[in-house]
Amino acid sequence: MTDHFQTIYAHHADQYEALIAREDYEGNILKTLSQIRRLDGLDVVEFGAGTGRLTLLLAPLVKSIRAYDGSQHMLDVAIAKLKGSGFTHWQAEAADNRSLPAADHSADLSIQGWSFGHYCSWYPESWRDEIGKALAEMERVLRPGGTIIMLETLGTGRETPQPPTQGLADYYAWIESEHGFTRQAIRTDYQFESLAEAEKLTRFFFGAELADEVVRRNWVILPECTGVWSKVVL
Repeated sequence: MTDHFQTIYAHHADQYEALIAREDYEGNILKTLSQIRRLDGLDVVEFGAGTGRLTLLLAPLVKSIRAYDGSQHMLDVAIAKLKGSGFTHWQAEAADNRSLPAADHSADLSIQGWSFGHYCSWYPESWRDEIGKALAEMERVLRPGGTIIMLETLGTGRETPQPPTQGLADYYAWIESEHGFTRQAIRTDYQFESLAEAEKLTRFFFGAELADEVVRRNWVILPECTGVWSKVVL
């Protein structure tokens, strides 16, 4: 059965892009990535690139970036942005996180943002197996000493970080205890142009309950907590 997010990723990339373009208005994501690993001169493989949020952050700094996503519909938005950027050191291709057409030991950094967590709801009985396959791919493409970075939500509309579902809490605990990732939490708040835009875009993606709270609280700046997990692969 196709769920709400699968429908968005298959058919509503432009609306999704309008939403995520408002996130992290203070620029904390790039600051944090740069603190984890100096980005200059790196070859990067990106999993679940979506409409290119991380791709376009990294492109000005890295040596090369190969962006993959399971939805060609989403990736088409990323490709249009990359073409408009003037950069030429990128590739973008539709591919499943669990089996990428990328060579072994061809990257210094493998990164994914807000992608693997969906397996917790799409595969409630076997999410460890499915995420495990994707993690193995992240390691496979890395050279010795390469870095894995993963970003996932720690709560929308929250001032303090907390996994929004038990499934995500279990996933986060699992990658820390079983796979050796370390976590830090950052704020990546959304800044909308108006309350009307905030209500419209949050209703589209997050649903009525959060949209109603946005209106009640007059949230033109919507709090968002994000977890950033990383480890070095020897």
